Amino acid sequence: MKDVIIACDFGSAQELYRFLDRFGDKKPYLKVGMELFYAEGPAIVRELKRRGHKVFLDLKLHDIPNTVKKAMSVLSSLGADMCNLHAAGTAEMMKAAIEGLTRPDGSRPLLIAVTQLTSTSEERMKKDLLIERPLGEVVVHYARTAAEAGLDGVVCSPLEAGMVKQACGSGFITVTPGVRPSGGDKGDQVRITTPARARELGSDYIVVGRPITQAADPVAAYEECVKEFLG
Repeated sequence: MKDVIIACDFGSAQELYRFLDRFGDKKPYLKVGMELFYAEGPAIVRELKRRGHKVFLDLKLHDIPNTVKKAMSVLSSLGADMCNLHAAGTAEMMKAAIEGLTRPDGSRPLLIAVTQLTSTSEERMKKDLLIERPLGEVVVHYARTAAEAGLDGVVCSPLEAGMVKQACGSGFITVTPGVRPSGGDKGDQVRITTPARARELGSDYIVVGRPITQAADPVAAYEECVKEFLG
């Protein structure tokens, strides 16, 4: 189940396809986030699936339960392999999301919940969000709530992956951004670690963007992340 997901934060399909052309016959797992989805719409997901890629549709839904349910029903038809929402939307919203995401035949993409963004520090969480509990405790609580609501896993920092596994079981998926190769620029991420350390801490999937997409040799950078993460 472990894999490296490339965050395809491009502004257009043309940029993305030029990037993917460098991979030849390789079909890496791709993350389509807000920038690319808002630029190209649902067609970009369908095209990537047609090309043989697995797709993590990273739109982080967060709204009233009925709105999220209807939105997930639409997203379910695109063929993505994984979707997400914010755990802060409460268990009721997460349960509604599963209802919307589940197709008539009972199948659905994996559904994971964002706990706290990897750009968030404990200081910012307390100052800006008025959440006084320790960050790790908050992440684990959100993960437990997501598990109880029937979700498949969470998005968290690799630094919290082990705590989530301990609280929710080894089968509960941890998808972890905030991964940078040794010596890499951390960008706007705060809670970060390396691919090898992420594996040791319990990450199932690591999400890596700029260290691959902006590398002089993206394919080599991707393969190095895969080698380091999968061992």
